[in-house]
Amino acid sequence: MTDTIMGLDVRLLALWDHLGLASAHVATQVPGDLAAFARAHPGRIAGAALCVPVRLDPAGFTDIATRVLLIAGELGLTNAVTARAAERLPGCGRVVLEGYDAPGWADVVADRTGELVGLMTGFLSRHEATVLSGPARTGSHAGISYRIQGSGPALVLFPFFLAPSQWDPGIEALSRHFTVIVLGGRHLGGVAALEDRARSDSYRRLVRTLLETIAPAPGASILDVGCGSGALDRMLAGSVTRDCTITATDLNPFLLREAAALAEEEGIGTAIRFQVANAEALPFPDAHFDHAFTITVIEECDADRALAELHRVVRPGGRVGVIVRAIDLPQWWHLDLPETIRRKVDIPPQSVGARGVADASLYRRIGRAGFTDVRCFPSLVTFDAPDGPIWRYREDHVLSLLTPEERPLWQAAVEQARAESLLFMANPLHAVVGTKAIA
Repeated sequence: MTDTIMGLDVRLLALWDHLGLASAHVATQVPGDLAAFARAHPGRIAGAALCVPVRLDPAGFTDIATRVLLIAGELGLTNAVTARAAERLPGCGRVVLEGYDAPGWADVVADRTGELVGLMTGFLSRHEATVLSGPARTGSHAGISYRIQGSGPALVLFPFFLAPSQWDPGIEALSRHFTVIVLGGRHLGGVAALEDRARSDSYRRLVRTLLETIAPAPGASILDVGCGSGALDRMLAGSVTRDCTITATDLNPFLLREAAALAEEEGIGTAIRFQVANAEALPFPDAHFDHAFTITVIEECDADRALAELHRVVRPGGRVGVIVRAIDLPQWWHLDLPETIRRKVDIPPQSVGARGVADASLYRRIGRAGFTDVRCFPSLVTFDAPDGPIWRYREDHVLSLLTPEERPLWQAAVEQARAESLLFMANPLHAVVGTKAIA
């Protein structure tokens, strides 16, 4: 079995065996990373903490329901997501973090360290896991990296989707009770989803259209704000950008480390400069770059401040491209569905920060930020890999909305479309390029 087709459940089983884990506690924000393994090998999971998940199909956890702890924010998507899941996981635990909003990018371990560690320790300690001991160590197996510290029952920590601090603020406290095994690599969490998204032909074409509209001259300097795993920067290096210099920034140091490692793996580590940066306060002088772009980032921050910063750091005559999710447009699953299901699944998850933008107001905002010659192109991008992280992440949201009677209808429609080689979903985005005026 090659690395490219090995399922994540197979990778995790190989890792468990490699580390000598007859059973282990697990904690994740992205239940889809764990669901197939939990379904196939329920005995290998001692206890599971699903920490502020914004997407959760509980079907993968029914065999371990009494060993599952659901942790939600009082505000935002995770409250409803975990409440629906609890109804389908009889005997599970569910705790709500009072006064806390937990969007997909929430830094929950940093925000609620003591409370979260206490909840996890109290719940997981009721269940027995393999006890490990020994010196701290790092390694990689089956395409998954790991670092181990502490002693006691094994606790495997999966990557958060976008949390800047990941599990780091809680590891020292958790390692007093557990042997903590922190996972990473291209197959898990936000890195896996971002890499999978960048493999979509239509998504790559949209990004190329954005860069072709920006039209950098050979040797131009380009800033990427919110690069994530660096998948798009690796795609652009040496192609559309034609020997341009790329500075790829992100607020998330974990993602930057993973991005740099992936660039090194592909032999282009020197072609991209990775740097920590906040979109709302970029650490660069005025008029420092020829051009800039940001893709699915300003939904999660103060969009107007971020646009003002992009305007500030590009030179007069420079162009800035922006792409955001479009929660004001329907998403489209190419499936033969009853109207009752269609009404539920056509609405994109309403995931946007209090001052973010994920709608057509983007086009007016970029003008208000001082850009001229504004070119707007709302777009649909398609995803057609039902076994991939992006499809799994999006379908988990859909499945959580469906009744037990509706789920078989959904699955039958998916299988019919797959048999006809017509299985895909289309995701709406708003895209725009503006020019900084020459005084």
